[in-house]
Amino acid sequence: MAKKQKSVKTNAIRIIESESIEYEMRSYETDDGQNDGVSVANKTNTPVENVFKTLVAMASKTDLLVFIIPVADELDLKKAARAAGVKKVDMLPMKELTKETGYIKGGCSPVGMKKELPTFIDLKAEQLDYLFVSAGKVGLQMKLTPHDLAAVTKAQFADIVKE
Repeated sequence: MAKKQKSVKTNAIRIIESESIEYEMRSYETDDGQNDGVSVANKTNTPVENVFKTLVAMASKTDLLVFIIPVADELDLKKAARAAGVKKVDMLPMKELTKETGYIKGGCSPVGMKKELPTFIDLKAEQLDYLFVSAGKVGLQMKLTPHDLAAVTKAQFADIVKE
């Protein structure tokens, strides 16, 4: 077996490994500042529909929710609220992301946040053999099955993107 290059172990990767979930790492260049999901898909030669972003929203000041959606899609706040069984959902202000999750913008993984939060994955993921999400660091993605991601994050699949 080829010797693996020393890689960064983020909290997300440690958790995935501790759960014996099969995954694959992919890194990409970040120096150009093009770290949006569609650019990440292009840089990693991954179909854009297989790359997902992690969004953190609030049902109230203290109730946070996680939504995992395809990078080219937009979260539908009404559908998100319905899926979570709450009246209203607003996006978490970016300045609060690190304090609440332990992750920074562009490196927010749905796995290994400071607290376990209710998590929802868009229905489109269920049809895929694999998807990529942040591995907890800008420039690092991890590939795993949608069902493994759902299991490790205790997520449910829901229709949460704008049509």
